[in-house]
Amino acid sequence: MNSIPIEYYLILSAFMFSIGVTGVLIRRNAIVVFMSIELMLNSANLTLVAFSSYLGNPIGQVFVFFVMTVAAAEAAVGLAIIIAIFRNKLTVNIDEINIFKW
Repeated sequence: MNSIPIEYYLILSAFMFSIGVTGVLIRRNAIVVFMSIELMLNSANLTLVAFSSYLGNPIGQVFVFFVMTVAAAEAAVGLAIIIAIFRNKLTVNIDEINIFKW
């Protein structure tokens, strides 16, 4: 049985990462920017799993487990911050939010 070459995984990961970077740089909605950051984290996880499988070493997959745990905690805290800002400013547009304003 033939397996999928590692290059395909790396190309998919690079494509996902570039979409995430584009979303962070272009979009102004805080929730979309947050989702783009999560997409970049998932593309890094895909790369780690691809190399782990290719080398036959499960340490990369264990590392992905810890990265996903931290990403879940980061998602909870990040969404809580976005909700708190929305309650105060009534917008999630990054250009209109200035939390350092006295």
